Amino acid sequence: MTRNTIKFTVANNHLEQIIETYPGDYRNLMELLRHKMYLDYFGQCSGMGRCATCIIRITGLKGNSITKDRNEPATLSKFGYEASDIRLSCQILISSDLDGATFEILE
Repeated sequence: MTRNTIKFTVANNHLEQIIETYPGDYRNLMELLRHKMYLDYFGQCSGMGRCATCIIRITGLKGNSITKDRNEPATLSKFGYEASDIRLSCQILISSDLDGATFEILE
């Protein structure tokens, strides 16, 4: 059985890194970014969608991953983020929807 590779670009502090992974390798995008990019401060609420410490800007996301649900819309609004390209990485599952996308980690 072959696994489909997912490849995307992550920008952090003006540096870009290409990340390769597979569907389901991590619980969500936040976990992957913490592990692959050593982001200790990232995801203070452990993926509950409440703290906005894993906030990112996305271009090229597709499929069902575009939809904001659960706690995400309320949390983003609470912290003043209304743009559709701003997301909580803890609310995005690792799937082929991420292939080819670009993510910018926001401070």
